[in-house]
Amino acid sequence: MKCTYYGDREKCYKCYRPKSSCMCEYCVKLDTDTKFVILMHPKEFKKVKNNTGHFTHQSLTNSELFIGIDFSLNNRINEIIATHESYILFPSEDAVNLSETNPKHSEKPLAIFIIDSTWACTKKIFTLSENLKNLQHMSFTTTKTSQYEIKIQPDEAYLSTIESTQVVLEELNEWKIEDISKENLEKFTTPFLKMIEYQKELIANPKSHAVRFKRYTAN
Repeated sequence: MKCTYYGDREKCYKCYRPKSSCMCEYCVKLDTDTKFVILMHPKEFKKVKNNTGHFTHQSLTNSELFIGIDFSLNNRINEIIATHESYILFPSEDAVNLSETNPKHSEKPLAIFIIDSTWACTKKIFTLSENLKNLQHMSFTTTKTSQYEIKIQPDEAYLSTIESTQVVLEELNEWKIEDISKENLEKFTTPFLKMIEYQKELIANPKSHAVRFKRYTAN
């Protein structure tokens, strides 16, 4: 009988990548008045080699990350919604365009929810999470294209989670809601770009010693 399994590799429990490919050292911590809430689908959580939601969470000190599909009864999420002027980043027809409109309309602190998943999984989260259905949608306008060279995006206009968050931060700066230096904004996606460089090196060098798994055969 032949069996294949993944060999044990020491992981970084911040980004959940193997320590040999950990990019945490490149994360630049940003302090924001805005609360960022990252809702990660379980399938996305398992994508350790290309998940950018972890980098986003690590880089934003005022952020929280939740893993799941139905967040309806999540007490912490419901508390954030109740105490913040809350938006969810989703480009619907009725979305508030952050590039054109100041999102702050009250004394409550701002909270922006970001779903980290594929489009198909995003729809499921929206369908099941009753507490998200009443949140105002938020979008933005940008000429940026994704630097995700190792992954085919559904559309050339789509950005990864960390790239989208970078645009949001830039727009919040424009509205004087945040005050983040240009240098730190540019460094925000550094772990993402370093990850892409690492993956491209592996692809270009099939004999690389960065083995993904060990194969054993048992009779």
